[in-house]
Amino acid sequence: MKSSRLVSILLLLQTRDRMTAAQLAGELEVSVRTVYRDVESLHAAGVPLYGDAGHAGGYRLLDGYRTRLTGLTAGEAEALFLAGVPGPAAELGLGRLLAAAQLKVRAALPRELRFHADRISDRFHLDAPGWYADADDTPYLPAVADAVWNGRVLSVLYRRWREPTDVRRRLEPYGLVLKAGRWYVVAGPGPRTFRVDQILRLDPCDEEFTRPDGFDLAAYWTTYQQDFHDRLHRGEAVIRVAPGTRLTGAAGDVLAGGGVEEPDGWTRVTVPIESVDRAHDEFLAHGAGIEVLEPAGLRDRIARTVTALARLYA
Repeated sequence: MKSSRLVSILLLLQTRDRMTAAQLAGELEVSVRTVYRDVESLHAAGVPLYGDAGHAGGYRLLDGYRTRLTGLTAGEAEALFLAGVPGPAAELGLGRLLAAAQLKVRAALPRELRFHADRISDRFHLDAPGWYADADDTPYLPAVADAVWNGRVLSVLYRRWREPTDVRRRLEPYGLVLKAGRWYVVAGPGPRTFRVDQILRLDPCDEEFTRPDGFDLAAYWTTYQQDFHDRLHRGEAVIRVAPGTRLTGAAGDVLAGGGVEEPDGWTRVTVPIESVDRAHDEFLAHGAGIEVLEPAGLRDRIARTVTALARLYA
């Protein structure tokens, strides 16, 4: 729609200062000729927009000119206020700033769009962590966020899962990620991923670092998650599943995709497992609804656990 495109041109020039017709056309996915016509329309409407010729030329707005946020659609206004998550913002020390920013945006909205924004706040509440997950204690999160923002090195005492558990690490924090209610810092050299709640001590440094050119935090996290899932299920188990038993996760996906139904109605299927320890706990949770056939070590371990339970409850 032309009116929406004209507002987009104004907002682009406000945020980027100067843009050529070709750059505007690329952002808006229209032809350069369409940009020329839109610029003429803005001129006719009295917008102080002018263009410079030459290699360093382009369109720009008169210094100090700003447009109000009247170009937002109802859906855009709703999405804007849905994206404001107060919990994580407060953890980062930005709770009051977020509230102030939302207040200013709300005041700039027309009455109808203000109604849509208020309706979102009244009817949707985002709570990312799972039901059974205790809140992580992250006392150093604001300090990590400050180092991310200002490009400063951190010296931390970090607790990892293998020996030695407590190690000193020098971090060049590139960015923070909130995943399922848990904060992670992506840091160089590497980069590598660290849980913020496992930082036992943090010592800020005067040393600064330069974030690698072209580093894309979202792209890194997508690759990291894929690598994590690829490493997660490296083993296999052959099991028999009773009728009506429902598996979840990777095992549930495999069971839903097939298996061999046996004469007694049970289904024999080979499923991926993360480890013997994890599979032991997950399969036992289904009681007599699952029989493990292979590997022998997993079957023997479950048998020992069941024997001990029978002895305990005899």
